Order: sequence, then structure tokens, then C-alpha cells
Amino acid sequence: MVTFSRNVFIPLTNACRNRCAYCGFRSDEHKLMTPNEVRSLLAKAKNASEALFTFGEKPDVYDDIRKKLKAMGYSNFLEYVRDMNELAVKMGLLPHTNAGVLSYNELKMLKPWNASMGLMLEQAVELECHAFSPGKKPEVRIKTIRNAGKLQIPFTTGILVGIGERHYDRIYSLEVIADIHENYGHIQEVIIQGFSPKKGTPMENWKPPSDEELLRVVKDARRILPKDVPIQIPPNLVKDVYPFIKAGARDLGGISEVTPDYINPEHPWPSIEELKASLRGEFMLRERLPIYPKFVRLGWFSDEISSLIGKLADEEGFRCSNI
Repeated sequence: MVTFSRNVFIPLTNACRNRCAYCGFRSDEHKLMTPNEVRSLLAKAKNASEALFTFGEKPDVYDDIRKKLKAMGYSNFLEYVRDMNELAVKMGLLPHTNAGVLSYNELKMLKPWNASMGLMLEQAVELECHAFSPGKKPEVRIKTIRNAGKLQIPFTTGILVGIGERHYDRIYSLEVIADIHENYGHIQEVIIQGFSPKKGTPMENWKPPSDEELLRVVKDARRILPKDVPIQIPPNLVKDVYPFIKAGARDLGGISEVTPDYINPEHPWPSIEELKASLRGEFMLRERLPIYPKFVRLGWFSDEISSLIGKLADEEGFRCSNI
């Protein structure tokens, strides 16, 4: 069986304190979605179960973002995120928030209104592409992932392949993730994502990793990670998902019918029909929620979202087929 979720992508802001050499999402021309814009986007997601909140890390380090937040009645950005999470729940969608590096208390603040959360480890070693990105220091990202485990937050992480790391670094990064999960048991999936060059960035002329190279990493991940941790391969970033599924990947991430992949807009989402066809009839494609079935069954969710999970999940913890 191979899983996926239907989502709507909510890019709250492109302001970010980090300046990663490969990122095409961050901009010095800061935008901040208004609550009405968020509401409008959520309303378009008729078939989705997941509201994927993605944005730059700690955007309120910038004066203009703070002023915009103050005008909307917020003292900081995470207060705004929490309110938008709550709005999504009221509109029938389960939030999954990728907020960058957060403290224990910040994670605790967002937990009640999120079905799951995420932070890509990227690599557990320091790399040149992160020279101007304080939030990409491995120790601070690892601390965030560990704190999520202490809070029993179903968590998505992963590695970014092809950003200047060695093969040994990839192995080490996967071992770090495996160790964290063995301590806290909260890693619900590990994404193996290939670097995709963006025009106008310092790394625009870098060669992306081949599918063969990514396939090797998927095989390494399946060997290193605990058996209860699924591997996700983003289907819009590879030519054909089938070899990756054969190698051990079992999830295709979130697919949106109404929004692009704002991080990789040059790579459109495949349709559900295309995903089914790519499995060659050898694997069943099944829809999940942003919180994995295991954690639905364990009850790793708050009272604030329990009724919505009860409405959307079947007895196994997958998405109800009649939704």
C-alpha cells in the first residue's frame, strides 16, 4: 500500500530570516497573507483534508512584518499562525504546520490546533549553502525535532539531497533521525527530497541529483530507519515514482488540486489518476490524513481537533472513503 493526502498549500509569508543559497521561496519583497486571503484559499479546498501551512522562518524579525501583524491585532507571528490553524479546523481542514525552528514552548502553543507538524532536518552537518541561515544549524533543528517528540507531536522530517553534502553525510543524517525516533517514537514519515535549482539563486547552476542517486538514498533510508517510519518521495520532483516505491518508499506526500507547490512551483503536482497509474497495478493507493493512521489510533491529538479527526478518519485511521 502507498499513501497520500489531499491538501491545500497556505504560504502565509515569504519573509524569512534564513538566506539559503538554493531557496526561491524567500524574498526581500515581503508578503503576508491576510486572514481573508487564508479563508478564501481554505474555502477552495473542497476535497482536501489537510491545510499545509508553510512560511519563512521567524518572519517577524522584520519591521514591516511586525507592523502588518500589529495592524491585524497580533503581537507576534506565531499568534497569527495559531489563529489561522484554528480557522482551518473550523472550516473542516486539519492543519499541518512547517514553522521552521521552534522552542519547546512555541511547539506547545501550536500543538492543540495541529494534527501534525514538520521540520526538514535537511542535513545533520553544516554546509556552505547554509552559511547565512541561522535556523539551518543542525543542532537547533535537531533540538526542535526532539522537543516535538517530548510533546508527542506526530512529526514529519527528512533530508534534502544534493546541496553540497557527501554520501556519508546523508547516512549520518538518516542515523540521527532514526535515533530521535527510537527515543520518542513520533516521526511519522521521512521525506527524501532532491534539490531543485531555482533561477536567481546562488545555486541556480548546480546540477540536481539524478533519480538514480535519489534511489540509492531511499534504499539507504529503508535500511537505516526503523520499520515503522514510512519514507516519502515527492512525486512532482522525480520522473517516475515506481522505482522508489519498489525500493521502499510508501508515501507520496500531500497533493493539491487547488494550489501549486509554492516551494517548487516549476514542478506541478501529478493528478491522483496519474499517481495510481504510476504504481503499475502492483500497489494500492490509499488516502490518509495529515496525521498518520498509527497516531490516530494512538490518540496523539488534542481535544481541539478530536471531533474533526473523528469525522474524517475511518476505523483504521485513514481518511473515510465516503468523504
